[in-house]
Amino acid sequence: MIDTHAHLDRDQAPEILERARAAGVDRVITVATRIAGAHDALALAEQHAGVYACLGIHPHNANEPDAHRLDELRELLGHERAVAVGETGLDYFREYAPHADQRRLFEAQIGLAAELGKPVVIHTRDADEDTLAALLRTDGKVVLHCFSSPALLEPALERGWYVSFAGNVTYPKAPELREAARRVPHDRILAETDSPYLAPQARRGRPNEPANVLLTVAELAKVRGEDADELGARIDANAAMAFSLP
Repeated sequence: MIDTHAHLDRDQAPEILERARAAGVDRVITVATRIAGAHDALALAEQHAGVYACLGIHPHNANEPDAHRLDELRELLGHERAVAVGETGLDYFREYAPHADQRRLFEAQIGLAAELGKPVVIHTRDADEDTLAALLRTDGKVVLHCFSSPALLEPALERGWYVSFAGNVTYPKAPELREAARRVPHDRILAETDSPYLAPQARRGRPNEPANVLLTVAELAKVRGEDADELGARIDANAAMAFSLP
């Protein structure tokens, strides 16, 4: 089983990954949101079997110096363990960076993903219209991380984007996410923790970690009327295709 999106801390990673392996989660994609974090993510990927890196500049940081270091990001993405660009996108909820800065950075990273032939991993919050407008201009692989934008489901289905569900799909007040999970094709569904955030309902209030992706997969299987082990194997195969994993 794989956790397709986790934010691993370098100091805590060894014990977190040990618990993940004990639970049957033997692959993790750790995600960077800044240049310094990209170096850390690659170090973890080099040190631990089954760990890969997704490298990008988060929209929260779109007005910081890192937003002007895309040449360095491109170089880091050349590493053999770097499998995706992101997470990148738009966040109009927190308002940590001006919208125009976010859009410029987002479009630049979409272009970088296309240039390198890597999937782009999308963060979007309260920005569906602008996110969609940007994504419609790319023919590359798209992963909608921590899916929480039902308005993007139809374009995702039409264009064959990957849709990744996190622990919030298990929350009692998220029926729209469960309905979306029911509709995603079997070859486009992914699962993640977004740890240490968004612990599934059974672990809510505690730091999340990759081992808990199994709880999310169990909920997805229940919603879809499928066997959890079979769905877990399918998600693992989908991730291998989406991220070109060995």
